[in-house]
Amino acid sequence: MKPGASFSAQAGRGRSLDRFTGWAVLLLVLLAVVVSFVYLAIDVSGLFTGESLRAMGRFIAEFFPPDLSPAFLARTGWATLQTLAVSALGTLLAMAAGALLALPASGRWGLAARQAARFVLNLLRSVPELVWAALMVLAAGLGPFAGVLALALHTAGVFGRLFGEALENAPIAPERALREAGSGATAAFAYGSLALVAPQWVAYALYRWEMNIRMAAVLGFVGAGGLGQMLYFHMSLFQQAQASTVIGAMFVLVFVVDAASGRLRRAMAPAQG
Repeated sequence: MKPGASFSAQAGRGRSLDRFTGWAVLLLVLLAVVVSFVYLAIDVSGLFTGESLRAMGRFIAEFFPPDLSPAFLARTGWATLQTLAVSALGTLLAMAAGALLALPASGRWGLAARQAARFVLNLLRSVPELVWAALMVLAAGLGPFAGVLALALHTAGVFGRLFGEALENAPIAPERALREAGSGATAAFAYGSLALVAPQWVAYALYRWEMNIRMAAVLGFVGAGGLGQMLYFHMSLFQQAQASTVIGAMFVLVFVVDAASGRLRRAMAPAQG
């Protein structure tokens, strides 16, 4: 058999194996979905019964019209700014902590430091923000500060992992060349490695900030201030008109931040390329 024919046969077997593996994975996923529905005893038809639809319609109708009185709009605007500030400050603190933990997590300080940093990062991000918020409310009291700390702790674990992996995958040649040219370790790292990963770090931060906007609103349900606390208060009193205004403010805030973040990422795209 010619070498070319042998190579073509091996390539064909490889493609067949890849297709078989793909179909096998797809079937396993479908089987898992079916088993999950059966195990959880989910009755989707219950959502579309006449009684369910009428109950949902009555509940939604209670939210209209929203409360647009000047006094309540002023309170909602203040809470919106508070939610924005909580998310921004929590994200900035998480960036600083994540960057510090990313250095040992990337393996630059040895295996022991890498394992210790990875353990801390796994611990930080495995605890949900709501649990961190409950703990911080006990430690710092009700209010936005607890929300800032909760977001910072959880997001630091996320940033540390993402930043560390970006550093780990960055080429070491530029930093090594600067060191061999006589540059100090800090300067070589800053101009050789950090400059390469900085745009990616900022992109990660912007994506996570969008998520933290939503989470900052949710954290208000455990007393962390902002729109979430207003929503919990008015929903618990069945004041649906006021709750509707708060939900509208949440939508506007998320929409504005998403749009601004998207424009910033597009502006950074040439630098990343």
